[in-house]
Amino acid sequence: MIDRRRFLQCIVAAATTPVALQGSARAAMRDSRGPLLEADPQRVLDLAAGLEYRVVSRFGDEMSDGLLVPGAHDGMAAFPAADGRIVLVCNHELDFNRADMSALGPGYPSAKEGLLDRFYDRGGGVTPAVGGTTTIVYNPAAGETERQYLSLAGTEMNCAGGPTPWASWLSCEECFTDAGETRPLGERVIRDQRHGYVFEIPADAAGLVEPVPIRAMGRFEHEACAVHAASGIVYMTEDRHHGLFYRYIPDVPGRLSAGGRLQALAVAGQSALATHNWTAGRDVPLRRPLETYWIDLDNVDPDKNDLRLRGAELGAAMFARGEGLCHAGDRFAFTCTIGGPARLGQVFTYLPSPHEGSAREKDVPGALELIAESGHGSLLHNADNLTMAPWGDLIVCEDTAENCGLVGIRPDGSQYAIANNPYSTSELAGVCFAPDGDTLFLNIQYPGTTLAITGDWAQFGD
Repeated sequence: MIDRRRFLQCIVAAATTPVALQGSARAAMRDSRGPLLEADPQRVLDLAAGLEYRVVSRFGDEMSDGLLVPGAHDGMAAFPAADGRIVLVCNHELDFNRADMSALGPGYPSAKEGLLDRFYDRGGGVTPAVGGTTTIVYNPAAGETERQYLSLAGTEMNCAGGPTPWASWLSCEECFTDAGETRPLGERVIRDQRHGYVFEIPADAAGLVEPVPIRAMGRFEHEACAVHAASGIVYMTEDRHHGLFYRYIPDVPGRLSAGGRLQALAVAGQSALATHNWTAGRDVPLRRPLETYWIDLDNVDPDKNDLRLRGAELGAAMFARGEGLCHAGDRFAFTCTIGGPARLGQVFTYLPSPHEGSAREKDVPGALELIAESGHGSLLHNADNLTMAPWGDLIVCEDTAENCGLVGIRPDGSQYAIANNPYSTSELAGVCFAPDGDTLFLNIQYPGTTLAITGDWAQFGD
C-alpha cells in the first residue's frame, strides 16, 4: 500500500523545488540527481548503476501463436500468475499507417484461416485494423518469456488503459475512426466498424478474446483508465488539447459491459475551467484543492467527435492532453503532457468523495488539485505514463523531444533519472511494477521493446 502522505509530500515538494537545485542543463541534470546513468553497450537503454534489464518482448519476433510480435508497445499492466509467473498485457498503438508493424507481418498479408473472424474490425478482409494487445507470460526466476500471443485484435491506436481489481486490462483506443472506405495518402483503407472505445481483456485469457467495445464508456480519444476499487467507478483521461476527465459509473461494479453512466468532472463555481495555465493569468493555482462535481453526459457513442465539446458547454473542466493515470493511496494522479505555462506538463490529483458516485456525494465533494508543473529547468519534461513505486516515489515516463527518460520524484522534491533513451527518438511507456515490486517493466515504444528491469531499488528509497 502506497503511503498517501508520502506521495503528496513527494509531488508537492517537486512542484516547489527551486530550479537551481534541479540544475539548468538537461544533460547535467540527468547525472546530478542520484546514481549516474551508465551507458548501455547494447545501445538499448541507459540505466542507473545497480540496475540491469532483460528483453521480454521485441518487435518482429515470432510469438507462441505463430504470429509476429507487433510494434509500437504502449500502455501495460502486470498481474500475478501461478508458480510465481507474471502476466503482462501490453497495448500496441498501431493504425493503417503502421500496418507493416502488425502481428500479421509487413503490409496486409493473408491471415491464418479463421483468424480475421476474431478481429473486431476485419477491414472488409482487405485492410484489417492492426492495433490490439499481446499477453506475455514471464518467469522472473528464470528471466525468460515463456509465452506471448495476440489477445485483442482488430482495434486501432491502443494507447494506454489500466488494470482492474478483478484482474483484467482495459485497453483504450486513442482514435475516432468511422466505418467506411477512405484513401488517406492515396491508399485504400476499409473499416467495417467505428473506433474510439474501451475493450476489456482478462489477464488469464489464453488467446484472442471476443472484442466487445464498451460503448457506454464513451466514444472519444481515450488515453488511460484507473478503477476506484471501493465503488467500481472507472476514471479516464482524454488525449486532446481540450480534453475532459471522465468517470464511468457501472450499473454493476465489475461488469463494465452491462452498462452505466458517463460523466465529466467540473469545478464548482468555475464553469468550463481551462486548467492549461497557458496564459499569463494563472487559472489554476498550485496546491489548492478545488471542489468538484460531475456532469452527466448524453449521446456518449456519438457520430461526431464532440463529446468533450458538449461536456465543456455544460461546464466540464478542460485539460491539456490528459495522459497517464494511476491509483495513489486514497486518490488518483494523472498527467497532462502539454499543460503549464511552458507547455512541459502538469500533474493533477483527484481525491474522490467518501460517497463517490452516490447521492450523498454532494455533501462531501471530491477535490481536484494541481500539484506540479514542469518548467524549462525541470528534469521531468512532458510527463506521460506514470506509476507509483513500492517505496512511495512517483515514477514517470517522458514523451518529449529528446532523450526520453524515466524519472523519479522523491518526497524532498528532488528528481532523479532511473533510465534514459539516447539511442532513438522513441518515448518510453507502459511503466509498471510486478506484483511483488521486484521488477519494473517498461516499453520503448518504437519499434517496440518490453524490458524487465531489476536490481538495487533500495538506492531510490529512504
